[in-house]
Amino acid sequence: MAYARISVTLPKGVLAAADRRAKELDRSRSWVIAEALRQWNAGGAPTTASHAVRESAAPPYGAREVAEARHQHLLTDLQRTPAERLRRAGDLAQLAQLAQAGRPRGPRVQIIGFDSYEDFYQWKKARRAGA
Repeated sequence: MAYARISVTLPKGVLAAADRRAKELDRSRSWVIAEALRQWNAGGAPTTASHAVRESAAPPYGAREVAEARHQHLLTDLQRTPAERLRRAGDLAQLAQLAQAGRPRGPRVQIIGFDSYEDFYQWKKARRAGA
């Protein structure tokens, strides 16, 4: 899918609402705005200023199920004694070492994604500064 960069000026309240929605859905601001435009285009142009884009109540990709599973895992871990948690952490560390031992050695390939060019630019500046 090809992308194009645009610049949009929005009222502060609309932008804040988009940011809140992005955080709720664990998505980028760009995704939320693009999804709103997709839904708006699918339904045709609004005839009144009160037209609002609606999204389904369920977050995509099973985010609710993942959050519930994490919550249950946390509750289970909190029922363990501190000694049991430390022992389990040691066991998991050993498993991680075994998994690493089976991986081939060589140059590491790293893919980094950014939500915006500004985020990339800040990252690049920090790397040049040695941070």
